[in-house]
Amino acid sequence: MGIRVAVAGASGYAGGELLRLLAGHPDLEIGAVTGASSAGKPVTEVHPNLTGHPAFDGRDFQATDASTLSAAELIFMALPHGESAALAEQLPDALIVDLSADFRLGDEQAWHRFYGADVRYAGRWAYGLPELPGARDAIRAARTVAAPGCYATTSILALAPLLAAGLAQPADIVIVAASGTSGAGRSPRPDLLASEVMGSMSAYKAGGRHRHTPEIEQALTEVLYFHPERARGDSPPVTISFT
Repeated sequence: MGIRVAVAGASGYAGGELLRLLAGHPDLEIGAVTGASSAGKPVTEVHPNLTGHPAFDGRDFQATDASTLSAAELIFMALPHGESAALAEQLPDALIVDLSADFRLGDEQAWHRFYGADVRYAGRWAYGLPELPGARDAIRAARTVAAPGCYATTSILALAPLLAAGLAQPADIVIVAASGTSGAGRSPRPDLLASEVMGSMSAYKAGGRHRHTPEIEQALTEVLYFHPERARGDSPPVTISFT
């Protein structure tokens, strides 16, 4: 028997991929699997790629609430931004890994600027990117961990070694990134329909407005603080152009 884990918000794209990864882990046992609007539906109806796996065949999604999740030794949350913080408050002693942005930022002003003035700031958890200086020990010691965002992971892993080695400076950084529409989640939107996007490409949130901007800046600034000899004497905190 492995560590019993639960997944909140497992009916989304991130949640489905998380289920696939957890099912292949030899030291984990999958407990509660929840999905708000999918409660009562078979897991394999929402994620057909999981058909045939003994952890999911014949299993339905449960409602997402603290009582359903509390029996797990470790909880993964794959919920929309703003929902993880509310649920985590109801599980004060739980070990949690959160996949949303709710606990990534240490700057409350940046949080409200990029996620909305009316979205409550919930604070910062240990940042779950072990390649960063000091992060592995912090993750190991933490009760709660915030998983990094997709664009943020790609950008930080590429840029942190260059900054640490003194091969690049913050003023050199311009990020050009692209992703498929699944990154926007399952919610239906006309601009994400296959007929609108196939064979095409469009820019969005360019010019410093992308939500992952403060997360990347936060991590890379901490890399420079860890390697102060690599920064020029007048180097400010890292700011980037994300296009």
